[in-house]
Amino acid sequence: MGPQIIDVDQHLFESRGTWTEHIEPAWRDDALRIEDDEAGWPWLMWRDRQLTPIEVPIPERSSLIGDDRLRRLRGERAAASFEDLVPPSYGTVAPRLASLDEFGIDAAVLFPNYGLLWEQMLASDRPAQRANARAYNRFMAETCGEGEGRLFGVAHLLLHDPEWATEEIARIRAEGVRLAMIAPAPVDGKPLSHPDFDPVWAAFSTHGVAPVFHVSGFESPIHPAWREGEDEQGEQLFDSIFLWLAPAVALANLILHGVLERFPDLRIGVIEQGAIWVPSWLRQMESAFEAFHRHEDRLQALSLRPTDYVHRQVRFTPYPTEDVGWIVEQAGPDLVMFSSDYPHVEGGRKPVERFEASLGGAGEDVRQQFYVDNFLFLMGAAGSRLAA
Repeated sequence: MGPQIIDVDQHLFESRGTWTEHIEPAWRDDALRIEDDEAGWPWLMWRDRQLTPIEVPIPERSSLIGDDRLRRLRGERAAASFEDLVPPSYGTVAPRLASLDEFGIDAAVLFPNYGLLWEQMLASDRPAQRANARAYNRFMAETCGEGEGRLFGVAHLLLHDPEWATEEIARIRAEGVRLAMIAPAPVDGKPLSHPDFDPVWAAFSTHGVAPVFHVSGFESPIHPAWREGEDEQGEQLFDSIFLWLAPAVALANLILHGVLERFPDLRIGVIEQGAIWVPSWLRQMESAFEAFHRHEDRLQALSLRPTDYVHRQVRFTPYPTEDVGWIVEQAGPDLVMFSSDYPHVEGGRKPVERFEASLGGAGEDVRQQFYVDNFLFLMGAAGSRLAA
């Protein structure tokens, strides 16, 4: 029997030396690192720059982060070291497996944690970006390789150099990693559907690696005029309100410009960006397709309707605060997957119970799809072996 519950969104915490220890020696001076300021507050650093403060979430205790932010802004000293604040289960394999058992979860997908933050901040130095992404990917493959088949790592992939990206897809696949986080954003002004990226989509398809969109440090889809007054460091208010906007636009671009048509084996995950928006987005895309397809060649070249591509190739994770039963009713049971966001605050301490309440009167077949099968589909051939 395969696993009964797969958590499609957990986070693996990096240590102070994660990037330094895994980066190629020639790039060691450009490695990201975690370093304390004079008051003992840890920061994610690159070269001599403080990129963003380092914070340690505790499920259902988000107020602790707010308290620490205020103390740091007041110039007070940190009350504890970074190492003392991070529980062992956040970054170490054996305690993480024990936490899965505690929650009643059979397997988990591990995303970066502080590694979610830096991509756009290093955009001025593409080689340093690539070196740090590859360093993290080595760390992820090494860690999940010790996970007794219960941990599925997510690599960090950059698309600005398609040749490098295709090489990295082959490399991570050889190391057992079958998921890769990419930004749902233009790349140097080019949309994801640009022909320059076709070799990347081909590599994903050929190697059976699924690209996934996740909250991370990519270019915002919201015009800067709407974001006036926002702090440049850390998370952004308007991006947090409109988390769904970037993946919705990116997916529409890939669908309507024929990328999913040309690469039918490409499977895409949309993680930690909610799913309550998906039914209305699907309806709006269908309505626009009806209005434009008679006079647009790109739409006439599609063999399927937009919604059909989504059901064939895309999967989403709803938040536990969303009505999953309603999403299933409106969009079907094949699109959504279980996720806890552990150890971030969204999932809380009882993620399965919260989703069970959200699923309402859904039958066992819907639960099987939600907790297991839709993720196995995302994993393609690798998922088929897991289910065997």
